[in-house]
Amino acid sequence: MRLLQERIRKDGRVLPGDVLKVDSFLNHQLDVPFLCELGKEFHRLFSDCGITKLLTVEASGIGLACLTAQYFGVPVVFAKKSKSKNLSDSVFSSSVESYTHGNTNTVIVSKQYLSPDDTVLIIDDFLATGSALKGLLDICRQAGAAVAGCGIAVEKVYQGGGEELRAECRVESLARILSMSVENGIEFFGD
Repeated sequence: MRLLQERIRKDGRVLPGDVLKVDSFLNHQLDVPFLCELGKEFHRLFSDCGITKLLTVEASGIGLACLTAQYFGVPVVFAKKSKSKNLSDSVFSSSVESYTHGNTNTVIVSKQYLSPDDTVLIIDDFLATGSALKGLLDICRQAGAAVAGCGIAVEKVYQGGGEELRAECRVESLARILSMSVENGIEFFGD
């Protein structure tokens, strides 16, 4: 999606450690009209799939998922990274490694929000190694829910997670990065 690539070039920053900072518009401060355009594109790509729920993981995927859900007219469910007192023990859970944070979390979703009656679209801001998406796919399997696919804003193709996931399900990434470095900037798929 040219719109996202241009915004990354304009406002994104490549940092040492293979980090792309897009927090001025995508995952810390949210540019709502811009994210709505991304949501429209995910709707265009998946509108014929019978989506009943959008699923993401807290926290950075929530904004994009919510703004996408308005076009599908369905709820957003997000996997929590910690169990709170108001959540029952009846949960689906999966272990997820965070590339950005360098840790592992057990993410959980209440069993009352996913079922075999659901067709799920998974939404996330980034795809690197694919751990978060694998965890969400695992939760959908536990729930017996069908997965229509994964909608990703930014994929780091060179980290291999997308290729591995595409063997398992449909993955649509709006911006696919082939390489990036502080010295050379960003090369997108299709440049």
